[in-house]
Amino acid sequence: MGINHNEIMPEQDEEGISLVPEPQTWNKKNVKMLYKALAHGHTETIARLVAADLEYWYHGPPPCQHMMKILTGESKHTEFKFKPRSIMTIGDHVITEGWDGFKTYWVHVWTLNKEGVIIQFREYFNTWLTVLLRTSETRDEFPVWQSDPWERLHRSLPDLVLAI
Repeated sequence: MGINHNEIMPEQDEEGISLVPEPQTWNKKNVKMLYKALAHGHTETIARLVAADLEYWYHGPPPCQHMMKILTGESKHTEFKFKPRSIMTIGDHVITEGWDGFKTYWVHVWTLNKEGVIIQFREYFNTWLTVLLRTSETRDEFPVWQSDPWERLHRSLPDLVLAI
């Protein structure tokens, strides 16, 4: 299935210059499109963007698996509203972060395949996250993303590290 980006944007202009953005740009755009579809309950768009065999991982209080409940239809899209405050792309991963006051903080890490379909989803709720990038040659790891430090000042939450 997947997303046909040629329907959205042609591959070349009249002079043959490539107009297709990098895959990271499409990945970020697809994740933004997913949040918009979730906010409006557009299930057909969600089904195009998310693989049927989505791999899911969660860390946080058990009753707070809001995104998975929305994706599976267990809860309505209006019960919990995800409004990303920051979005960052690292390779085939898109990291989104959001909060609602002092009680709710979440991080989502989406992994997309070459067709732009989301194949893996990691949800962290009321958990600080540091993402490390592992180099293939030396297997060294270095931090590429960390939970918003402003939020860290206001409370104490569990800390996790994700190596990608």
